[in-house]
Amino acid sequence: MLNTTQTSEYLKKYNFLLLFVILLMISSAFSPNFLTIQNLLNIWQQSSILGVVSIGATFVILIAGIDLSAGAVVAVSGMIVSLAATGNAGLVLGVILAVTCGIAIGLFNGLISTLGKVPGFITTLATMSAGNGLALIITRGKPIYNLPASLQFLGGGYVGSLPLMGIIWVVLSIIAGIVLKWLPFGRHVYAVGGNSEAARLSGIKTKTIAIIAYTVSGFLAAIAGILLAGWLTVGYPTSGGSLPLESIAAVVLGGTSLFGGIGGIGGTFIGVLMLTIITNIFNLLGFSSYFQMIGYGFIIILAVFLNKLISPG
Repeated sequence: MLNTTQTSEYLKKYNFLLLFVILLMISSAFSPNFLTIQNLLNIWQQSSILGVVSIGATFVILIAGIDLSAGAVVAVSGMIVSLAATGNAGLVLGVILAVTCGIAIGLFNGLISTLGKVPGFITTLATMSAGNGLALIITRGKPIYNLPASLQFLGGGYVGSLPLMGIIWVVLSIIAGIVLKWLPFGRHVYAVGGNSEAARLSGIKTKTIAIIAYTVSGFLAAIAGILLAGWLTVGYPTSGGSLPLESIAAVVLGGTSLFGGIGGIGGTFIGVLMLTIITNIFNLLGFSSYFQMIGYGFIIILAVFLNKLISPG
């Protein structure tokens, strides 16, 4: 039997699961179509882009960092793969170039924020602005149409009745979860986020860990950009949108502390689903996107409030 203190600790640690169950109950009560197989598959697919970006955001937030450039990386990588796939370079080279670009931006963020000692917020805000401008320059602000079927399959294809994009998100989440829970690098990520100075004194290369975390975020944002271009069947230079803020909200809503050292991929997965469910139920009820924006705002406020509950002190 759990005593009162243990119960309180479990509620603080896993409050996102309770909130998720409540959200499912409310959504199913409001709409009889919510729990249908087709709608649940739609939610899974619609969550995937944000989900992939949020995995990278989890790594950065766990070290008490922040990455606002993910949306720009999504836009730039989407433009690169779209141009390559519709040109002579081809899809494979386009994917390689897009991923390389994402890794380079993430590496730059890590180097500047650690070796340059520039706060991650400022560094990634700068690369966000530069990246968004680069995406527009690459295509002169125009969408790229006539994407090949192979690229469209990556973002919008199905394996049987399951969305390929959703499968990719789940696989990446499992890999990231294993890395954070079972590998030394993952333990070092938590150590750096929990107490960077103590981690350094214990022999952990804190700067290297931070650089890798930002690089992982850039890599995953590039993957999301490739998938998004295929899903939309059009390469949009402004496709990154609000993904950085949404991913931060999803990560924190899933129990990861903005102060670092607490949280994980499982919580992020649930946080992403919760944000997508908000949009989904509003669509089922026929509410406009304006109401969805209000709902997102309340969710973000709730995420910050829950974050305070799990934060030390």
